[in-house]
Amino acid sequence: MDSFLFSLLLVFALALGGRDQWLVARWADALGRGWPLLLLGILSACLTAAVMAWVGAEFAAMLPARAAQMLVAFALAIAGFELAWPVKLKEPREPTRSLGAIAIVLVARQIGDGARFAIFAFAAQASLSATAALGGALGGGAAIAMGWSLGAAGLVRLPLRTVRRVLAVCLILAAIFIGLNARYAAP
Repeated sequence: MDSFLFSLLLVFALALGGRDQWLVARWADALGRGWPLLLLGILSACLTAAVMAWVGAEFAAMLPARAAQMLVAFALAIAGFELAWPVKLKEPREPTRSLGAIAIVLVARQIGDGARFAIFAFAAQASLSATAALGGALGGGAAIAMGWSLGAAGLVRLPLRTVRRVLAVCLILAAIFIGLNARYAAP
């Protein structure tokens, strides 16, 4: 249950101001706030959460306990650095109306973002990785729904850059402490 709740809350927080949220917000402005776009964004969040949870659980199962802890530390560090990296998106010249193309772009943006690496880390540490996947899918879907409903003009008014930088520092510090614990803890 802990991995579900932590994954839900952390993924939602990490996805705030993310590239996928901005893309959905811009597509919602350009194409209208139709249900297919929202459902596609939520489905993409579910798919990428499931993939990253599965990969995290599989990697952790192959490693000894201390190495799995170090894997979690690396995943959180990657997530932190991804959050610290500024989000700069180009305005689409011509928005596509193809749901398939939108799905491919969303999955590609989400699979390597900080929120999905957090799912990876939670699944690597959870006794049941499906709870981390479910929490991550709900948190990611909620962030997508927020971007869809607010649009780009609504997201601009929020202090998302500051939130992302604070979360980046917190994740990097967590990665350092988890890594030190894995390195120097008694076997």
